[in-house]
Amino acid sequence: MSKKAKTGKKSKKRVAWSRAHHAELRKHSKAKTPVARISKMMKRTAGALRQQALKLGIPLGHRR
Repeated sequence: MSKKAKTGKKSKKRVAWSRAHHAELRKHSKAKTPVARISKMMKRTAGALRQQALKLGIPLGHRR
């Protein structure tokens, strides 16, 4: 028996952010699309989207 037990989860390969991805995120920010919907469309986690939005200086998420 090996030391590491297999959990059945596959590790996801990281996808680098391109200019096109940034442009798409800006477009969704301007359209005030909910983060959950952007996450499904771009196939990225909500946390990853929020971090990139913070880095780019664009609003994303709650707007009151």
